[in-house]
Amino acid sequence: MEITDRTKELETKKISSLLLAYALPSIISQIIASLYNITDRVCIGQGVDAMAISGLTITFPFMNIIHAFGSLVGAGAGARMSIVLGQKDVRWAEKILGNAMLLTFIFGALFLSVGYIYIDEILVLLGAIDENISYARDYMLIVLPGMFFTTLSFNLTGMIRSSGYPMKSMFILGGGAILNIILDLIFIFVFNWGIAGAAWATTISMTATSVAAVLHFVDKKSFIQFRKHSWQPKLYIFRNILMIGISPFLMNIAAAGVVGILNHQITFFGGANAVAAFGIVNSILNMAVLIILGLCQGMQPIAGYNYGAGLKNRLREVLFLVMKINMLIGLVFTILACLFPRIFASAFTNDANLIELSVPCFRFMVCMMPLIGFTITNSNFFQSIDKPWVAITTSLLRQVIILLPLIYLMPRLFVSMNLDGLTGIWAAATTSDFLAAVISGALLYSQRKLFTCDK
Repeated sequence: MEITDRTKELETKKISSLLLAYALPSIISQIIASLYNITDRVCIGQGVDAMAISGLTITFPFMNIIHAFGSLVGAGAGARMSIVLGQKDVRWAEKILGNAMLLTFIFGALFLSVGYIYIDEILVLLGAIDENISYARDYMLIVLPGMFFTTLSFNLTGMIRSSGYPMKSMFILGGGAILNIILDLIFIFVFNWGIAGAAWATTISMTATSVAAVLHFVDKKSFIQFRKHSWQPKLYIFRNILMIGISPFLMNIAAAGVVGILNHQITFFGGANAVAAFGIVNSILNMAVLIILGLCQGMQPIAGYNYGAGLKNRLREVLFLVMKINMLIGLVFTILACLFPRIFASAFTNDANLIELSVPCFRFMVCMMPLIGFTITNSNFFQSIDKPWVAITTSLLRQVIILLPLIYLMPRLFVSMNLDGLTGIWAAATTSDFLAAVISGALLYSQRKLFTCDK
């Protein structure tokens, strides 16, 4: 089968124009994705109470684990699809599509089973206490099926984007986000369903998004479709998908584990209200990270295709362009969050104590956003060109290797110096972001031959 003009432009069109065409829909899609969590937190904070935000925050590590298995499949399938399209093999791309769906169903069934059977044990492990566990349980019981559809929709829209339809991917996710906002307002403020209303809004909207994404691949106008050969399970395709997806998978697993540990440490040094403050700050931080990831997603099909086509000069150009833009995005978020932390926090709650608890957390955790942008760009670049182990190392530096010991050491060091232990936790994140960026830069330099310009 011949490659279409939709993907052939990846090796001929100007890089900046390509990045705009692919990254803008991806960035908008990531902002839309962040609206799911932010809308839930704002509506719960304004329509329920501070403990509901705390309970919702407790559930995030488990939700992140589910997303981790989704990214294991979705990111791996999207990147692999871009590479094989660069090699002009549409039939192989369709096999990747079908095998990615099979993996999504397998992992989805696993997590629905584990989640429902061990829900209380999971919540306690993640830091739930008497004040917030009922809120966390009510949310998870309803939202677990929604998490399967969330994974399915993001996997499919990622492959829609990789196969040359970035705008359509954006519109599908956008429709789901708008539906989620409308249902949040109705279920929480009209029906008074509380935190359960937020869970139902997410579940219904993501189910609708999944249906729309599936319809794209059964549409005869799409040049990559579900065909009979797509559904034949192939172990080598499973392996190829999982090997590329292992980097974002480990990053998300690491994030889930670290947030679970953070919840315990924050509860120990600051109580349940401090967990709620972290949840508020994490919402804003995640929005910045998701915008950066959106640009990286726009880079992914461009980098993957040109790597598959052997065009190193274009590979280098897209890497450094994305790196500069992401660091600038990080700088803008740093300035805004450090200057106006109370304004951001007041969008989530009217509780004056909770707002004040959020201020130092904002300033410490967001001040290194330019370097976070640099590190995330490096990791996603290597993932895009099928270099998973470099991507894994880069990802885990910030999330685990450096941060985890600092979470334990720094608050106790601060206490020994008659300082606030909670501030020590926030400072641990800042220190980790800085050190991870330095090491990530060294790793990028060591791999420079991969993107050295053609002679």
